[in-house]
Amino acid sequence: MKVFAFENPIDWESFDFLLDELSTDWSGNPVVPSAKFGLARDPERFWFVASHQEQALFHPQARAGHFQPELWQWDVAELFLADPASGRYLELNLAPNGAWWSCEFTAPRERAREQNEPFPGVETFAKPFPDGGWKAALTIPLKPLRERLAFGDETAANVTFILRSPKQQFLSATKLGDGDPDFHRPEQFPRLRFQVSD
Repeated sequence: MKVFAFENPIDWESFDFLLDELSTDWSGNPVVPSAKFGLARDPERFWFVASHQEQALFHPQARAGHFQPELWQWDVAELFLADPASGRYLELNLAPNGAWWSCEFTAPRERAREQNEPFPGVETFAKPFPDGGWKAALTIPLKPLRERLAFGDETAANVTFILRSPKQQFLSATKLGDGDPDFHRPEQFPRLRFQVSD
């Protein structure tokens, strides 16, 4: 999975790079307009950017920049980062308005901690579009990622979306297998590929 690697700190206000598109859902049905996402790394932080040109229905208690459990019951973008050596992985949810949630797992759906505990240092940004669409970003400090997930060249990742709530449509950047939608299949996640950018 491609990650743009920048030598200088990224500024959300002027940050712009080409986003990948997801144009089909878990079952292969078309998604129009497509969902878009991008991953980037600067010297201090890992960035996850998500966008969709359609009005979203998100958690009614979600507030921009605040930690909010159960975002996945409404429209949300999700980032999964995994350490293949240990089997540990991190799930991060990003609501269209910049609310977020995180959870660490020791194995598929096996929480590292029973209680909801925010991953340290996460920051979010959000930009609504005049037509009702949205673009949001979540950033994570590299230091705790390295300490908890051995983040680096061996890290595996996947990006997913849940859209069009309440009749939810499930999207995954990586084909994770058959059956009902299940994003918790870290053994299927591809490795990150860092691409140096200006």
